[in-house]
Amino acid sequence: MRKNPPRRAQRLLLWFLREDLAEEVLGDMAEKFALMVAKKSAFRAKLNYWYQVLNYIRPFAFRKSRKYFNHYAMLENYFKIGWRNMSKQKTYSSIKVGGFALGIAACLTIALFIRNELSYDTNYPNGDRIYRVVEQYTEKGKMMRGVHLPAPAGPAIKQDYPEIDLVARINPVELFGAGSNDVRADGTIENTNEDGFVWSDPEFLQMLDATFIYGNARSALTEPNSMVITKSKADKYFPEQDPIGKLMIVANDQSQPYKIGGVIADFPVTSHFNYSFFMTLSGKEFGRGEQTNWRNSNYPTYVVLHPGADPVALEKKLSMLGEKYYLPMMIESGFPNAKEEIKNLSYKLQPIDEIYLNELDVRDGLNHGDIRFLWLAGAVAVFILLIACINFINLSTAKSANRAKEVGLRKVVGSFRKNLIGQFLSESVLFTFFSFLLGLAIAALSFPMFNTLVGRTMVFPWHEWWLFPMIITGSIVVGFIAGIYPSFYLSAFRPIDVLKGKIARGSKNPLTRNVLVVFQFTTSIVLVISTFVIYRQMQHILTTRVGFEKDQVVMIQGANMLGDKIKTFKEELLRQPNVQHVTISDYLPIRGTKRNGNSFVNEGKRGVDDGLGGQFWLVDNDYLKTLGIRVAQGRDFSPDMPTDNEAAIINQTMARELGLTDPVGKRIENWKKWTIIGVVEDFNFESIKEKVRPLCMVLGNSPSIVSVKANSTDMSGTLESISKVWRQFAPHQPIRYTFMNESYARMYEDVERMGRIFTTFAVLAIIVACLGLFGLSSFIVEQRSKEISIRLVLGASMNSIVQMLTRNFVKLVLISFVIAAPIAWYLMQKWLQDFVQKVDITWDLFLVAGLLALVIALVTVSYQAIRAAVMSPVNSLKSE
Repeated sequence: MRKNPPRRAQRLLLWFLREDLAEEVLGDMAEKFALMVAKKSAFRAKLNYWYQVLNYIRPFAFRKSRKYFNHYAMLENYFKIGWRNMSKQKTYSSIKVGGFALGIAACLTIALFIRNELSYDTNYPNGDRIYRVVEQYTEKGKMMRGVHLPAPAGPAIKQDYPEIDLVARINPVELFGAGSNDVRADGTIENTNEDGFVWSDPEFLQMLDATFIYGNARSALTEPNSMVITKSKADKYFPEQDPIGKLMIVANDQSQPYKIGGVIADFPVTSHFNYSFFMTLSGKEFGRGEQTNWRNSNYPTYVVLHPGADPVALEKKLSMLGEKYYLPMMIESGFPNAKEEIKNLSYKLQPIDEIYLNELDVRDGLNHGDIRFLWLAGAVAVFILLIACINFINLSTAKSANRAKEVGLRKVVGSFRKNLIGQFLSESVLFTFFSFLLGLAIAALSFPMFNTLVGRTMVFPWHEWWLFPMIITGSIVVGFIAGIYPSFYLSAFRPIDVLKGKIARGSKNPLTRNVLVVFQFTTSIVLVISTFVIYRQMQHILTTRVGFEKDQVVMIQGANMLGDKIKTFKEELLRQPNVQHVTISDYLPIRGTKRNGNSFVNEGKRGVDDGLGGQFWLVDNDYLKTLGIRVAQGRDFSPDMPTDNEAAIINQTMARELGLTDPVGKRIENWKKWTIIGVVEDFNFESIKEKVRPLCMVLGNSPSIVSVKANSTDMSGTLESISKVWRQFAPHQPIRYTFMNESYARMYEDVERMGRIFTTFAVLAIIVACLGLFGLSSFIVEQRSKEISIRLVLGASMNSIVQMLTRNFVKLVLISFVIAAPIAWYLMQKWLQDFVQKVDITWDLFLVAGLLALVIALVTVSYQAIRAAVMSPVNSLKSE
């Protein structure tokens, strides 16, 4: 039986193949098919036939009459015309491409920043099942959230809830004071200060599926006093060695060296676990009975759910922890209304990839991103890109008179409107493509500066597969969006209107163009006003009195390394001529120092009154004098009063919330009773965004930080004398110190960073908007050149010409200001509501911002206006 070539393949070939090739090609392919059927098989022959058909899908073989293939030649023509227009009008093209490129660079850079922020903690294999346990307590209608659970909570959760596969607790070293993170390899004598120490359960690294280079997750932290370090630290302390079994000395404690049980790959920078030293919690107790005590809460706790487990249902079950474990402890401690109070306790399972952006507003001591800032940054990027698109639209429509004759002529010779729309959209895509390439270059070159601006270490994604496809796709999409209005506007010209000159007269001051200019400057003025408000708030934070003296205070860290010599070290410092006061305490009113929360009641009210949550700080006799904290009532601690070991100094907030109108001499209690000897004025020991919380200070040992108050402006000489004393006491330990005012300023880096970002964005928005104004004013002068020349011939002054050309732009900027002012006021009021102490938004900020925008616009437009006013009328009128 004779086999015929596959019909579908033949139909496909005839559909696209040129008519003059069809007969010859079909004949040759039929012969080859018959030959292959005879020598091979019918199946192989059919496959080969299909292969030959597909092989003919090439440009030379396409039917000329097919409209789909004619589009290629048409698009090629469109782009040629677009390129010629770009080449002829260099200034116009530069403004369009340059403005677009700035907008695209800003948008791309911010998009990469947002992508980086959203990528935190997304790299764990079981990340969709890893949660952090958040404890929630409702008091007086306000919900407070924390992550520090008691030590026995982790084992209890593992035991009581079969839906959970793994439970792991961690305990950051910083909870126990700065200075405990000095380390050295056993056998060396000089310590190195390191960041990133954490105690953790053995299951923690197994939970995160950490990549082990040496050792394994199941056994690395099972032995007491064992440690896992990252590869970068292994290379630093044990280069080209297998560190397993080697010892490290932590906090200069040679009695308890840590044995290395494993080495893991460093965690990526987009992980909130920025730890390098994992010390085991196996066999570790921070105080007698601490691991079975439900009263002390120090452990962030993570869980891995069983596949398919419902986290919402589990959250409801976790409330049983309160009734089963907390309630007996509260009843035993004499808490009033314990059964009612425990109903206010609940638990939330926070997905690990939501911890960094902290949408639950959990207090956990970690560095967080801000989802609100990401939305704001994204909005600003879009607005800057919109301003650039508006430039394109404005400049395209402003050139309508120049393109009117072209449109009219094309329509006369038979062009359809859809062809003209295709022409103008192709030009728009061409402009946008060049803008994207230039914007990509600007973004790459400015990326290091942007990293500095936002405080990140991002890498520009040249190696990412999606970058260049995104450039092409973005060029098409953004080019289409930016070009759709000018395309429909320009293609709508009627030949009769062109011949009568109506297009030229109607293009001087169109409503749409004015609305778009107003939008540009409204956005720019809002950014400028926001920048001024943020800057003023930052200055207020750094200069307002916060209740303590932070200037000329040097904080020496790691002083616990001195052991029992620390008091002698303090006495030796006080002998230095430039040293006024010295205090030893890890509890300081800046972020990153030690904190210790307690519950307080008035004497005899335990079990009757609700406890007042407050800070409980261990200080020495010179603490208040060194930091300049004022005593409002009573007295300071005195070394001549032995009874001060049982005394306490509280702040005004604690006195008020405990209901003590005359606190001195009264007694309060937490885990023991204290006699109040003084009340200090409230001072901000947390962020100025928050209200001052209750504080109790007692004499105690907290030796990791020694703070020195200098009494001389010769700070370099003071530092040299301090360093000299340190070397006498710790010759093998480099001195580490920071200035308290600098540490205080770092608490508000997010505010300062936001100010820098807004300043950059505001400048960028104004530059892009002014590029558009410059182009518009240039074309308006070009369109009205003959009118200007006639006015000059008739005796018009240069001032009158300049006023005529700038009047409309001034009006548009003033309208923009009127719209922008209330928008900026509302946005900044919302932003300032996070601060307890905040500046007032006064009228002068709006006045300065408005004048600045007006001056910038006038300078931009006046250049072209003055140029037109001083030109020779002959050049414009000679064609008449």
